Amino acid sequence: MNLLEVHNLKVHFPVKRGMFRPAQEFVRAVDDVSLAIAPGETLGLVGESGCGKTTLGRAIVRLVEPTAGTVSLEGTNLTGLSGSALRAQRRKIQMIFQDPYGSLNPRMTVEDIVGEALDIHELAKGQAARRERVAELLQAVGLDATYAQRYPHEFSGGQRQRIGIARALAVEPRLIVCDEPVSALDVSVQAQIINLLQDLQQQRGIAYLFIAHDLAVVEHISRRVMVMYLGKVVELAEARAIVRAPKHPYTQALISAVPVVDPDSKRPRIILPGDVPSPIHPPSGCPFHPRCPIAEARCRTEIPALREISPNHFAACHLAK
Repeated sequence: MNLLEVHNLKVHFPVKRGMFRPAQEFVRAVDDVSLAIAPGETLGLVGESGCGKTTLGRAIVRLVEPTAGTVSLEGTNLTGLSGSALRAQRRKIQMIFQDPYGSLNPRMTVEDIVGEALDIHELAKGQAARRERVAELLQAVGLDATYAQRYPHEFSGGQRQRIGIARALAVEPRLIVCDEPVSALDVSVQAQIINLLQDLQQQRGIAYLFIAHDLAVVEHISRRVMVMYLGKVVELAEARAIVRAPKHPYTQALISAVPVVDPDSKRPRIILPGDVPSPIHPPSGCPFHPRCPIAEARCRTEIPALREISPNHFAACHLAK
């Protein structure tokens, strides 16, 4: 049984032209996305800025309300819950945010930042138990327990992200949505945070939806990788298969842009023409066809289904083989 199942999820934001005029257009940030994550698995999610990755992650956690579709966690439909019922399920699913500087309240101590979730879900009986639990969580992410009385501005970016991870761990979640958790950090610190996330996964059996731009990082930490373009899933496969044998032209262009250490590498660079189309007025047919180097006439009119090209390798392309 899958831990998380998302079916036909859509998130459309209304575009208003005036305060009192109803919205006539919508930004299709997430447009009919389905996915599944098994217990203890890491699913990587990649794509250009603006493709809907973060919106998808926030909709799964219910920080953004879906327009349509369902999000089920351990068989429970989260999209139909509210109030105390939703709060009870939120213990099982948490989020680590991209910005370690903006995601922590500067007026709160580390003990209060991490301990707030314990208070909300009544997981610590008394101040002594709360203080002890916060100390355990800080030590679990590689921070000294004495840091509990300090404020966020006293820490580096990597240390702040560790605090964010400790906050996510406080309620013992089954799934954590990692929204580009290392993109704002130095390369050496990125490696430390990635290794920490992997260690925590092995120790606690946590599943991750890992959102990132860096395909090398995603390949390292993920078992499967999902590629998004203009709010839609265009490819899904094992991480190694995505990197070594991408099927969709967009994924092939992403892979070609990854820097190669070997100066003698003959891998061709694929330069995509034009810009990403507007999610308000997406192209007809395949959303990638205006920039696709191999597009045919039917690509302009027929929306390609996400089909299995080879065992466990799916691509939404009419011409993929």
